[in-house]
Amino acid sequence: MAQTSKPNGTGVVRIINATRCSIEGLIAAYQEEAAFRQELYLILILLPCSFFVAKSITHWALLISVLLLVLIVELLNSAIEALTDRVSKSHHVLSGRAKDMGSAAVTLTLLIVALIWGSAAVDYFI
Repeated sequence: MAQTSKPNGTGVVRIINATRCSIEGLIAAYQEEAAFRQELYLILILLPCSFFVAKSITHWALLISVLLLVLIVELLNSAIEALTDRVSKSHHVLSGRAKDMGSAAVTLTLLIVALIWGSAAVDYFI
């Protein structure tokens, strides 16, 4: 039976190719998405603050995790927008709904950040 090759390779080759794709995705998001850049700058500001605000390594991991979650959701939102625009630039109610839902997901994630970082700030200053 003939073996078919996998397009992204297997084993270590697949991991290397997947990592390359991930880096390209991060670069594209940084170059093309203003919201991604703004959220990344927010993280760069809050990262040093996290060392002072966190009361334990677990608390620090939570503070950093929610910041990374913002970037993850923003990447997914940007992917939804890119695919929607690829299908058609003309307005369609479902395309608009998909984009609005992606935006809502980012907003809710930022609310989670505000709640967690806000409670951490209150604990720090009290």
